[in-house]
Amino acid sequence: MVCKLKYSVIACFAVLAVASAMTPWLQASERSDSAVAEKPNIVIVFADDMGYGDLRCFGHPTIDTPNLDRMASEGQKWTNFYVAAPICTPSRAALMTGRLPIRSGMCSNRRGVLFPDSAGGLPGNEVTLAEALKTVGYATACVGKWHLGHLPRYLPTSNGFDSYFGIPYSNDMDRKLGTPYQETCKTGGIEMFDVPLMRDEKIIERPAQQTTITKRYTEEACRVIRENQDRPFFLYLAHSMPHVPLFRSPEFEGKSARGLYGDVIEEIDWSVGQVLDTLRETGLAKRTLVLFTSDNGPWLVFDLHGGSAGLLRDGKGSTFEGGMREPAILWWPGMIKPGVVTEIGSTLDVLATACEIAGAKVPSDRIMDSVDLSPVLFGTGPSPRDTMFYYRSRQLFAIRQGAFKAHFRTKATVGDRKEYEHDPPLLYNLEHDPSEKYDIAVKHPDVIAGIMKLRREHESKMIEGEDQLAPRIPPSK
Repeated sequence: MVCKLKYSVIACFAVLAVASAMTPWLQASERSDSAVAEKPNIVIVFADDMGYGDLRCFGHPTIDTPNLDRMASEGQKWTNFYVAAPICTPSRAALMTGRLPIRSGMCSNRRGVLFPDSAGGLPGNEVTLAEALKTVGYATACVGKWHLGHLPRYLPTSNGFDSYFGIPYSNDMDRKLGTPYQETCKTGGIEMFDVPLMRDEKIIERPAQQTTITKRYTEEACRVIRENQDRPFFLYLAHSMPHVPLFRSPEFEGKSARGLYGDVIEEIDWSVGQVLDTLRETGLAKRTLVLFTSDNGPWLVFDLHGGSAGLLRDGKGSTFEGGMREPAILWWPGMIKPGVVTEIGSTLDVLATACEIAGAKVPSDRIMDSVDLSPVLFGTGPSPRDTMFYYRSRQLFAIRQGAFKAHFRTKATVGDRKEYEHDPPLLYNLEHDPSEKYDIAVKHPDVIAGIMKLRREHESKMIEGEDQLAPRIPPSK
């Protein structure tokens, strides 16, 4: 249901209540007058390469994350929340557009992500979440890692954001040659990575001083919140960490029992605490929906410099669960029903959900992969998502439907790197076996048949976008 703009957010909920018999919890919850009068603010905090098992509230025994733990206890902890790709660029494109990256061309069989010599980026005809929200009066700000194109026409300020402060691609890029890549990422200082820090379209620092970058992102995010108290805003805070090379501010050096990686996660937790405290101090908490999650799973090839997927199998780059199922926390005090959510959701769904609660329109002139999760947020109904498509590059590797997941192709990120085709597909019941250890395909031919039919239907209707990652800027003479 798309509410007319003249309705406030709470009026929309009232309409939903008439149609759906609102739960007793939602009927009893109190809302401030300001929450009734204003469109909700939307904040997305996006980590980079954080694993499913890297937070205390998701099971890590030694990394201390009190702010995220409190956020989870006051809000919703989603345990079946997915990204649309197991690596940076395509995952971020899906979050911004609500579309599988193969539709926009933001994935490639030749290059996994965008690089400093890439000529492409997010196509101008894609509608970003920022652009959708600007149509209904939102201020928009992007802070942190972008990675959807570094040329002017692809930057955040060309894609619906009023302002940008951050790095245009991963923090391991623009590496100075001299030592092997993995060694440099583990031991090199900031001078080894000539990545630029940008303000809007201008480079203001090079190389970016990454030892303080999490702190400065946080200060910028809090400034955006304070300066937009009197109008609805969308803040996209995309941390560079814990992508390698790992850096943390001096105040967090040696703080965590987990070592350097733990220091980095604990500084991100501090950052989340600062953002939430700023929302509380400005009186905006009950008018702001906050999502915390990550772009893909942990980079396991970096050993202790990489994170943990917990009980999930594999990590970044893989279509096993550890590569694409992420820790996710949604927070909106007094507005959403707290608890643990075991239904399926995805970063793909952020666009439709945000548009629903903001009174904006979801693009209707193209195929969308985004569904509205607000029934789960407000306790009025189940998640409309029961299916996930697992793409690696431009190939469909697996499908989850309900509890069952079928793998047509697999490729691990560590150990045996060979790519395997599976006929019949591997089949796992993710409710019984989230670690994907026990293939049950022989016992469930009916399930396999249903998923194969779904695959045929999906692929028959797929219109692939032109590859945006492969083209390179010609070298200067």
